[in-house]
Amino acid sequence: MSNARNRIRIKKELDISIYADPKFDCDQMEQIRLGLESKVDVSIYADPTFDCNQMEQIRLGLESKVDVSIYADPKFDCDQMEQIRLGLESGIDVPIYADPKFHFSKMKQIRLGLESKVDVSIYADPKFDWCQMEQIRLGLEEGVDVSIYADPKFHADQMYKIRANLYDQLTNSADGKSTSTTSMSSF
Repeated sequence: MSNARNRIRIKKELDISIYADPKFDCDQMEQIRLGLESKVDVSIYADPTFDCNQMEQIRLGLESKVDVSIYADPKFDCDQMEQIRLGLESGIDVPIYADPKFHFSKMKQIRLGLESKVDVSIYADPKFDWCQMEQIRLGLEEGVDVSIYADPKFHADQMYKIRANLYDQLTNSADGKSTSTTSMSSF
């Protein structure tokens, strides 16, 4: 019972005039209220040009104490904002991928590569789709020579097969086993 009273008291202390406005839909109002409750600067996202999901990503960033100015821009959709926020929370160099030209799934592959400390410059290029980026990232993480297949002319399935072959050769040679050179002309 006291928890319900505390919640009512907290709501009574909130300045609802910030979001009690017909320009906000109910979901946007909720994100502003949640920000007020967590005592973040809601003025950064209390703007009807942000949808509720974008507002949520900005609020979560403020709650995590990251610099949301990098992504608090309507040019980013909520999924792109999430990838930038996650990168900021991980402490990586997000300007490499904080660009609306990258779909969020491409941003994710670049973020994951930065987090695993691989050279993302090899694939941080819009000419690759996210599946190709993933295969290049995985190859870099495995220590294979991705220059053999880091080319947008290869489909991600082809990249996977080449990467798997290279990884098998790498692990077999590390084990001291002999490896045969496999022709990749079928790719």
